[in-house]
Amino acid sequence: MKKIVVACGSGVATSQTVASKINSMLEDDGIRATVEAVDIKSLENIIDTVDVYVSIMPGGKTYENVPKINGIAFLTGMGMDEEYEKLKGYINS
Repeated sequence: MKKIVVACGSGVATSQTVASKINSMLEDDGIRATVEAVDIKSLENIIDTVDVYVSIMPGGKTYENVPKINGIAFLTGMGMDEEYEKLKGYINS
């Protein structure tokens, strides 16, 4: 099962909201994956265990072997469908 991590500054409100939304969307589409919210400082310690990284931080760090999705789109709704399609593509690859 693919692992998705959503990271924001504190790992509490914003990343939890986006993680919940992504998890719900995946469930609606019958896609099995784990979605976890973390604070940005914890990301370095777990990035090697992650299949996709959803960043709430504008710009945000990139990692060579882990695709990054724009999490702000899931908050605002602007560009969300496009980012969700990218996410599904990474999960299904």
